Amino acid sequence: MTARPDAGTAIPDDVLHSTRPVLLPGLVKHWPLVQAAGRSVADFCDYLRGFAPSTQLGVWRGGPEIGGRFFYNDDLSGFNFHRENAPFGALLDELLAGSDDALYLGSTELDAAFPGLRASHPLPEVDRFDPLVSLWLGNRMQVATHFDLPDNVACVVAGRRRFTLFPPDQVANLYIGPLDLTPAGQPVSLVDHARPDLERFPRYAQALEQAQVFELEPGDALFIPSQWWHGVESLEPINALVNFWWRQSPGFMDTPLNTLMLALLSLRDLPLAQRDAWRALFDHYVFDADETTAAHIPPSARGVLAPMNEHSARQLRAMLRNRLNR
Repeated sequence: MTARPDAGTAIPDDVLHSTRPVLLPGLVKHWPLVQAAGRSVADFCDYLRGFAPSTQLGVWRGGPEIGGRFFYNDDLSGFNFHRENAPFGALLDELLAGSDDALYLGSTELDAAFPGLRASHPLPEVDRFDPLVSLWLGNRMQVATHFDLPDNVACVVAGRRRFTLFPPDQVANLYIGPLDLTPAGQPVSLVDHARPDLERFPRYAQALEQAQVFELEPGDALFIPSQWWHGVESLEPINALVNFWWRQSPGFMDTPLNTLMLALLSLRDLPLAQRDAWRALFDHYVFDADETTAAHIPPSARGVLAPMNEHSARQLRAMLRNRLNR
């Protein structure tokens, strides 16, 4: 486990470019949300209520029978929860009353839903990346192991959270579910990381050998690098987290998940020899590409092999759209 003890209010620059998770104890202990939670959960809820008392927000709700685990139904044709819109104040009231239902307000952008809240909860070292800043709120619940494309600083502001993280190369040992039917857009592991069934998912034991587990108190933060798989457990009756997402790549770049879907459409079912031939092309033009890849072509004639910019990305996207619409 990598940790920066007593990080205070500054994140070292090497952390923000790390390829491994980094624990940042006490990073945001001075935030008003954390201070309010330290007094009581009622004070915490009252503080939040002042920013969006009646705003309608999307909430996930599952019955007591799901045990707080937001997941698929038994045959993976749908989910064991439903989505509903609810006034934010009503959600806070239900959480304070100790609802038997599992309740989860997922990634909710601060600037859109809670005007004014972000200004008093800055992360100066991250704000320079113009991050997406979101609130996550709920009771005792569990989010399945998944990855995110952006880098992430997750800041616990109320309750406790346990993160179980796996390196990207453990994908084969995590038993990933459907790519086109997911709880929140990202593919998730079918293994219950809180109670893994190693008879059904034996390779998960190998993933556990590489796992890193972090338990965060209010005021603690965790840097999660892009594409690290992570499952999250909320351990108190009321838990909240504010996270900062940003990408180290230009905004005009598409998500590589689109590329994966197109590869399933066009490459996966080719004969083995043809797949091997395409693997060589991908290595040459994508994974091993460097300044020599197109050096033999005049710069004015390199087309899509030239460094990508917003204009060329728009042209390439239009070309692909036309081809896919044939």
